[in-house]
Amino acid sequence: MAAPMKALNSTEHSKVKIKNELNLEGTKNQQVLPLLVHEFGKAGSAMPVIFIRPNKDEKGVQPAALLGLKPDENLFFSEGKWVGEYLPAVVTHHPFAMLPTKGDENRLQMLIQEESSLVSETEGEALFDGEEQTEYLKKRMEALSNYFNSMQVTREFCNFISEKELLIEQTLTVEINGEKVQLNGLLLVDEKKLSELPDEDFLELRKRGYLAPIFAHLSSLHHANKLAKLKADQAA
Repeated sequence: MAAPMKALNSTEHSKVKIKNELNLEGTKNQQVLPLLVHEFGKAGSAMPVIFIRPNKDEKGVQPAALLGLKPDENLFFSEGKWVGEYLPAVVTHHPFAMLPTKGDENRLQMLIQEESSLVSETEGEALFDGEEQTEYLKKRMEALSNYFNSMQVTREFCNFISEKELLIEQTLTVEINGEKVQLNGLLLVDEKKLSELPDEDFLELRKRGYLAPIFAHLSSLHHANKLAKLKADQAA
């Protein structure tokens, strides 16, 4: 279970500093990490891009990088290091998050995970100088705001391809040292349904700029074999 996050403020967090490093250890047991639609090109050149249901009982879907062949496994994290060619953007924003303020959906609120190993009072970048935000904090807030806006675009993309019923549960099969391993229940774009879309729907996909990420997603699936190779190499 993820540690709770608290609204960032100059009163409670006046002495907080953030270490200049990434929380890679926190990805150790993550089989998937969320992706933005803007990441599909770079992420898809390095790892499988799939879709998941964050809440099993709901219809909403989210794109994600597939990092392991079983739950709690990240094959791109080995011996304390990230060994992948691409690091999902969500990792770079830890220990912060940004969400709409309760009661005022148009105003964003920055949150901090106080229990993070990156949070310190003795080393790193200060967040506040008295009650004033430091330049470091302002830059982090700007980056998070851009990330939040990209999340909205990603949500619209997912909603559209879900409404057009392009996503179906499929199985990927990989081979590890002669043994076949199946990854079941993955949500992937159905190429047959994509090719059978009515002309107006296909044109709408193109106009919205959705074709490029769809093709990046589909072409990324061959990287399931890379997961199998990483698995075999790490077991050797």
